[in-house]
Amino acid sequence: MSAEAEPTVKYKRVLLKISGEALMGDQGYGLHPPTVARIAREVKAVHSLGVEICMVIGGGNIFRGLAGSAQGMERTTADYMGMLATVMNALGMQAQLEALGLHTRVISAIPMDQVCEPYIRRRAVRHLEKKRICIFAAGTGNPYFTTDTAATLRANEMNCEAIFKGTKVDGVYDKDPKKHADAKRYDSVSYDECLQKNLGVMDASAIALARDNDLPIIVFSLDEPGGFRGILAGQGTYTTVRR
Repeated sequence: MSAEAEPTVKYKRVLLKISGEALMGDQGYGLHPPTVARIAREVKAVHSLGVEICMVIGGGNIFRGLAGSAQGMERTTADYMGMLATVMNALGMQAQLEALGLHTRVISAIPMDQVCEPYIRRRAVRHLEKKRICIFAAGTGNPYFTTDTAATLRANEMNCEAIFKGTKVDGVYDKDPKKHADAKRYDSVSYDECLQKNLGVMDASAIALARDNDLPIIVFSLDEPGGFRGILAGQGTYTTVRR
């Protein structure tokens, strides 16, 4: 089945960006192991098509730097705490992927050699060429940059053909579809329109970096079973952000 599906796959190397909140399931904090396992199975299904996959996972289920800053914590310290939260999420995802038999590397922008690899671009590219899954953790390693920006940066550095942004809804809407019944979904939307209308796909820095490098962003629902694999095979509902 994998051999039959392979010719229909549009992208051969992609970056999957998911929020830390996506790992919480129905609980209000931390990692929900059955949810992490479900996402890991989605990743395996895509990997079985021959697609090279790297990932960036946010840390909002454990600690969000901007929220800490808003409560009076010094911004740089808060952001570093958020980066450490992404490492915890990356290790949790690695454990689930390896339980499914997938070779996985957690690669951190902040060196912590006992638990993961430091970020070395050429080494990371080689991991992908060997069909290992790379999970990039600790954002860019710098405060004031989000994991959205880190995802776009790493996708460009790895020569990914697209960013897949897994969310709670099946694409980009002109307003929140959970609050407004008349919300309109876009099949395709430009980078500039995302910025002008503040559509909330990613933060402005990430959108601008994707635009400058002509890197498409595909927004889809991570809650729809088989959604990630289906879109790679040209099926399903999603929004493409492009020129």
